[in-house]
Amino acid sequence: MLKKVYLFYRDGFKGMTVGKTLWTIALIKLFIMFAIIKVFFFPNFLNTNYKTDAEKSNHVGQELINKSN
Repeated sequence: MLKKVYLFYRDGFKGMTVGKTLWTIALIKLFIMFAIIKVFFFPNFLNTNYKTDAEKSNHVGQELINKSN
């Protein structure tokens, strides 16, 4: 069963012409979204502002309480 599924997808990807280009574009876009944009737009706020786990958890708890009010 698993071999049939593997062969089905392998043969399908081998026969692609435009699909390979589209998959390549999609993978490049995913890499850009998750690797590059995360670094510049989502800095690690907790690690830069708090040293211990207790301080981090206190901050998160306070933010959750403040946001719910």
